[in-house]
Amino acid sequence: MKISLTINNKLTNIETPANRTLSDVLRTHGYWSVKHGCQTGNCGNCVVLVNGRAVNSCIMLAAQAEGKSVETFEHCESVSELQQLKVAIMDFADMECGYCVAGMFLSLKALIDKIPDPTEEEIVDALAGHVCRCVKEALPVDRILEAIRTSRGKF
Repeated sequence: MKISLTINNKLTNIETPANRTLSDVLRTHGYWSVKHGCQTGNCGNCVVLVNGRAVNSCIMLAAQAEGKSVETFEHCESVSELQQLKVAIMDFADMECGYCVAGMFLSLKALIDKIPDPTEEEIVDALAGHVCRCVKEALPVDRILEAIRTSRGKF
């Protein structure tokens, strides 16, 4: 089947089987920040934004994205206003691999776009569906809050 969607602000037409997941289609088209993880929607490594909402792309069919806007971490990498948030996520608790960073970042971006000044509880809720297997400490919610407040109005 043919689907048309906007990926990182670029209208894209894709030929894909009806049963193919959005994560598979995105990875096939070079969006490597969309990671393979659990394939059941439990780890958050495949999170992308669909019409601004964080979704697990491993359990969403590509056909469900027809006519929608999809944003991957590749789109956010060059946005300097988001740099402090990326650093806050990456620079904590001896993170070893970074496999989970893109998904966490996009979930936080969706939260900030909806609630520009989130509470600690809202940040914890936004990250609840993410699993980081190499971090032994709790997520740095205080550092994330600081990055959000420092960058306020720039997201």
